Amino acid sequence: MHKIVVLDGYTLNPGDLSWNELEKTGEVRVYDRTCKEDVIERIGDSDIVLTNKTLITREIIESCPDIRYIGCLSTGYNVVDLKAARERGIVVTNIPAYGTEAVAQFTMALLLEITSRVGMHSDAVKNGQWSSCPDFCFWNAPMYELNGKTMGIVGFGAIGQSVARKAEAFGMEVLAYRRTPDASLETEHCHMASMEEIYEKSDIISLHCPLTEDNYQMINKDTIGKMKDGVILLNTGRGGLLCEADVREALDSGKIRAAGVDVASTEPIRKDNPLLQAKNIWITPHIAWAPRETRQRLMEQMNRNLNAFLKGEPVNQVQ
Repeated sequence: MHKIVVLDGYTLNPGDLSWNELEKTGEVRVYDRTCKEDVIERIGDSDIVLTNKTLITREIIESCPDIRYIGCLSTGYNVVDLKAARERGIVVTNIPAYGTEAVAQFTMALLLEITSRVGMHSDAVKNGQWSSCPDFCFWNAPMYELNGKTMGIVGFGAIGQSVARKAEAFGMEVLAYRRTPDASLETEHCHMASMEEIYEKSDIISLHCPLTEDNYQMINKDTIGKMKDGVILLNTGRGGLLCEADVREALDSGKIRAAGVDVASTEPIRKDNPLLQAKNIWITPHIAWAPRETRQRLMEQMNRNLNAFLKGEPVNQVQ
């Protein structure tokens, strides 16, 4: 019987989903969270390891010789030392595209909150400000119309393309950047563009690319200087895409009008993260992926990945 360990199952399943299908595969131990000091002990002689954000380092791989399979409960797989896994013949898989629509929806939610300030004005009404207003309406912050604006999308995979469709529905023009331009993805209001064009022409810039050595802190003082004054910045990709100190400086100066981010360079976000003190920023705790429907889809794909591996026909293999 296979021995299966889930090292950090809580965010995927805080109690509203079921591990029953996984339990048909073998002996399962599920931990809500695992600190780095306990990883080796908890894996023990398990041959199947499932992880979301718990690091699987070379030391762990070499200390747990029974591991045959590591399943990442996410699209990203940088938590696993792939070279060490490859040397040991360990199959590593990920779960792509499970949260496409949820993340795209959340991106637009951040943008709409920034431009329409629904939460602020609802709170003001509940606090009595409308009841005591001498006029039939009031607003406590500027609001902005999206129709006719230009959105630059960096990373034009499934999520970026979904965001583009939603932006077009709001009447926006879209400039899209991907490492390999694809003219077949263009529409009347969506066109491939270089990063220089996106920086120069975009009213809104939204990041949807994976984090790599090449794009680490791609949004920094130099690239911000190329942007329009008053640009809106959205990041539902990875926190490391931003030089957070430079973004804070640009927010405080007004160069960046506002920002909405669902990710941080270190998660959970550190108390000294400069973005926490910045002006005009909305920060959410990496929840764009988290609707129940999305997590259910992730769990179903987790089981399909594992069953395919056990049949000797692995899918979504990342090495």
